[in-house]
Amino acid sequence: MYKVRTFNKISVKGLEKFPRDTYEVASEIGHPDAIMLRSHVLKPEDIDPAVKAVGRAGAGVNNIPVADCTGRGIVVFNAPGANANAVKELAVAAMLLSTRDILGAIDFVRSEGPGKSAEELHKLVEDGKKKFGGTELKGKTLGVVGLGAIGSLVAETGLMLGMNVLGYDPALSVEAAWRLSRDIQRMENMQSLLAKSDIVTLHLPVLEATRNLINKDLIESFKKGATLINLSREKLVDTEAILLGLNSERVGQYLTDFPVAELMGHDKVVPIPHLGASTEEAEENCAIMVADQLRDFLENGNIRNSVNFPNIALERTSGYRIAFSNRNVPKMLNKVLSVLADRDINVIYMINKSRDEIAYNIIDIASEPTAELIQALEKIDGVIKVRTL
Repeated sequence: MYKVRTFNKISVKGLEKFPRDTYEVASEIGHPDAIMLRSHVLKPEDIDPAVKAVGRAGAGVNNIPVADCTGRGIVVFNAPGANANAVKELAVAAMLLSTRDILGAIDFVRSEGPGKSAEELHKLVEDGKKKFGGTELKGKTLGVVGLGAIGSLVAETGLMLGMNVLGYDPALSVEAAWRLSRDIQRMENMQSLLAKSDIVTLHLPVLEATRNLINKDLIESFKKGATLINLSREKLVDTEAILLGLNSERVGQYLTDFPVAELMGHDKVVPIPHLGASTEEAEENCAIMVADQLRDFLENGNIRNSVNFPNIALERTSGYRIAFSNRNVPKMLNKVLSVLADRDINVIYMINKSRDEIAYNIIDIASEPTAELIQALEKIDGVIKVRTL
């Protein structure tokens, strides 16, 4: 029986992926094999020694101590792309809000309309609408920073809306590049994109290289009066820098999914209460994806969409399976195979992959592994965690 501990409210459709006859899933459970969460901040001391995997039902993993997990041989999964459409749609809404004062117009009617006769209301509407004209998205230039699962969808939608679309992503993968339309103009640096864009939208994770990406230096590169949209991560934008940009009118508006105290009350800021991935569909998609990944790992040792381990999979055929992680140093696999050879254990299939300082291996053997064998493997210097499946 596998045990999965949940934090936050996880979509029922995701939890239903765990068969009741082989899984116990609960918010309070002792010695879980895996943890499944959304935004809960997980601390190293909260992770039981029995935990083998952590699944984040979303894209970002800033709330998970990834480095600590890696050192302990714990695989951290996320759900890239599962919430992409939800964030894309909110980005489109943000663009529309930035070009037409829809919120102001609604507030005007709500505040001035009640109690008026039909004739008075009609006159109010016709006279009042002149204050809320706005402009269209068509023909404007959209700058998309980050062209992954979400950014690429936003860029494609911009093209569909008749916008000129610029893209910048220094870490763009070959796979992501193939997905992009040829009509998206790739920029070589942020400054060039900012200087040409009427609307700039951010779709990046927070890494050391992207923290405070929008800083005081880059603010000066914005096209005067441009709109900045941040639906990705709070820490991508330096608060002091955006305030400087807004007050100097270098930046015309800032729409963010991450309200901060310093920006409350600013008339050029549209704060959104972290709605990016808060649709029913996105929560379901994320939960289902992570549940499937946790199951495949716990039952077969396969890894898909991990942020700290290599993606690796070996189809189950015959024999018995051993999966182990180790420090990515020379001759580790030779040492393991020597332990198996010394015990006349035949290897049927095997696969080995590495990622940065960690390596992971799946080995199918002909005979059932004994406790003594597992202990011998665990004693090898550099081996982190060994499992039998």
